[in-house]
Amino acid sequence: MEERLAEKPVLVAGASGFVGSHTARQLANAGRNVRVLMRKTSNPRAMQGLPVEIFYGDVLDPDSLHRAMEGCGSVFYSVIDARFWLTDTTPLYRNNVEGLCNAMDVALVCGVERFIFTSTMGTLGINPNGPVTEDIPFNWLDTAPPYILARLEAENTFMAYCRDKGLPGVALCVANTYGPEDYQPTPHGGMLWKVASGAASSTVDTGAPTVDIRDVAQAALLAETHGRVGERYIIANEFISNRDFYQMAAAIGGNPPPRLIPFKVAYTAAWIAERLFKLMGKKDYMLSTDAVYLSNVFREMDNSKARRELHWNPRPITETVRDAVAWYAEGH
Repeated sequence: MEERLAEKPVLVAGASGFVGSHTARQLANAGRNVRVLMRKTSNPRAMQGLPVEIFYGDVLDPDSLHRAMEGCGSVFYSVIDARFWLTDTTPLYRNNVEGLCNAMDVALVCGVERFIFTSTMGTLGINPNGPVTEDIPFNWLDTAPPYILARLEAENTFMAYCRDKGLPGVALCVANTYGPEDYQPTPHGGMLWKVASGAASSTVDTGAPTVDIRDVAQAALLAETHGRVGERYIIANEFISNRDFYQMAAAIGGNPPPRLIPFKVAYTAAWIAERLFKLMGKKDYMLSTDAVYLSNVFREMDNSKARRELHWNPRPITETVRDAVAWYAEGH
C-alpha cells in the first residue's frame, strides 16, 4: 500500500493553517505530489516556496472539493475553525462538521484510500485518576463549551463514516501545538512569543498537554501507512505547567518570567468581563469563562498507542520552545 499511495497525488485540506502547512511541507520534502486546498482569501505565506499545486476552493463547496480530490490516494484533512470566542457559534458547526461531511462524501466518491483527520484532544474523556487514553469516552458534556461540542460532533461523525460507510479514515487527537512557521500566529503560539519577548507580564496558573507542530505533521504521515482504519490516536507529548513553560520561554528571550494569576481569580475576572461585554453589546471576545475553563481542563495524556502503532517519536518540549522562539525572533 505504501508504494501505491506514494505514486498518487495527495491532498492537504486546510493547508494555510498551522497543522496543514506543516503536513504539506513534510509531504513535499518526502517527494510526494502534493495538492493543497485553500480559500482565495487565505494567507498563502506558509506555502511560499513549496512545490505544491494550489486548488482554490472551500469545504462548504463540494464541487471544489471534487476537483481537488479527484485522483488522489490520500487526503490529509486539517480544516479547523478554532474560534472558540465566537458569540454566534453557528460557523463552528458549519465549518467543523458540515465541511467535514462534504469532504468525506467526496472522498468516498473519489475512492480515496486514506483520510487522515486532524481532531483534537478536546474530544477525549477526562480521567481524574491518571493519564487520558483513547478508550475513555467523552464524559464532560455538562461543562464542555460550544467549540468543544462542535469538534466532538465532527469526530463522532467521522467515526460513524468509518464504521458505517467504509471511509478509510484515521483520527488524530492533537494537543496544543507549538513550533516554528506559525504565521497566523495561533493564540497560544502568540502568547509564547509575547512572554519570550517580554510583551506579556502575566499568565494564568494552569497547565496543558503540548506537542511540537512538526511532530503532529510527522504523526499524520505515519498514520497514512501505519494507522488502523476507524481508530483515533492521541498526538500529545509532555504535560507542562504554565509556570515551567513560560519560565523556559522567558529565559530563552532573556526576560523575567510572567506573574502567575490564580485560576479562580482569572475565572472570576472573566465572568465579570463577560457580563460587562454583554451590557455593552460587544461580541466575539476572547476573554471568557470558556477560555479560562479550557486552559485548565486537560491533564496528562497517554501517547503510547501512537508510539506503538504509528512508530511516533516526538521531540522534547525544550527543543520546541527554543525553535519557536528563535523563529518568532526572526520577525516573520
